Amino acid sequence: MTFLAEQLSNYGTSLQYSDLPPDIVHLAKRFIIDTIGCGLGGYDSEPSTIAREMASTVTAAHPVTVMGSGQKSSLDLAVFANGVMIRFLDFNDGYTSRESGHPSDSIAAALSATESAGGSGKRLIVSTILAYETFCRICDAVDIKPRGFDHVTVGGIASIMAAARAINLTQQQTFQALNLGIASNIALYQTRIGDVSMWKGCAYANASRNAIFATQLAKSGLTGPSPVFEGDGGYFKAVAGESFALKELGGQGHPFKIKECSIKQFPLGQYSQTIANAAVQMKERVGHWQEIEQINISTLQTAVNIMAGDPEKWTPTNRETADHSMPYTAAVA
Repeated sequence: MTFLAEQLSNYGTSLQYSDLPPDIVHLAKRFIIDTIGCGLGGYDSEPSTIAREMASTVTAAHPVTVMGSGQKSSLDLAVFANGVMIRFLDFNDGYTSRESGHPSDSIAAALSATESAGGSGKRLIVSTILAYETFCRICDAVDIKPRGFDHVTVGGIASIMAAARAINLTQQQTFQALNLGIASNIALYQTRIGDVSMWKGCAYANASRNAIFATQLAKSGLTGPSPVFEGDGGYFKAVAGESFALKELGGQGHPFKIKECSIKQFPLGQYSQTIANAAVQMKERVGHWQEIEQINISTLQTAVNIMAGDPEKWTPTNRETADHSMPYTAAVA
């Protein structure tokens, strides 16, 4: 039997830049540029400022750059600071399947880990593709929200794959990084329910920070619990509630999932993208907004649950709740 962590580590160390079709390379560059732009847009936010202040408290033997400020910090805290600013506006990309989320959050791990290792742009692109492939394939396989877990639990796995390749871990080291990172970093879905806090934009950044730590430990020879997915206390039983397989990872004739990811038109939760677009188009057919008595929206039940399923989404009191409120974003649009 081949364990899922072995399959992923084999894939992560075998995928080569030469395996990537030109259109996939183009998309990776496009998402990297878009993600850096989102990061610069979120640079002045309060969570980003706090994250940079945290990063400024440490020095490192191999310092890594914090975007925007140019300051140097440890690899893990630079990844966290960069990840927070990338996520703040809720403007970076989206992927929707059984589970949904933002695979470009893992670019923070890919970018900083590649810098720390002195890697090339080609290595950054391969690391980015690995993150997207891992995140999207697992999102296709299982929905972990009903059991109370956040999508960044999947994101942390994607960031391990990105960071492991960026710092050039071996197959066995990558396998152990997955064991270490998955067993110790499980995130709760409460992050996105009710009165949403600043942590919403920090959760994936923290998953990437933890992913970096796991890859560093694995590189130094530390081993982790295995089988981390299939074991009696593993991911399948504790988090997913079911076993799943990843049969067609990108390459060797199989499509890459990055082609199915979208770049947002509005800085809102992704389930509101089409709603906001429809509202903008409707404005041309309606006179003054005061003439509107009622707006009826038909959408996915998942979208309702996430963006209109609790009282706070109908009376948002902060930015984080507002950009995840379908009633609010439809009204503003």
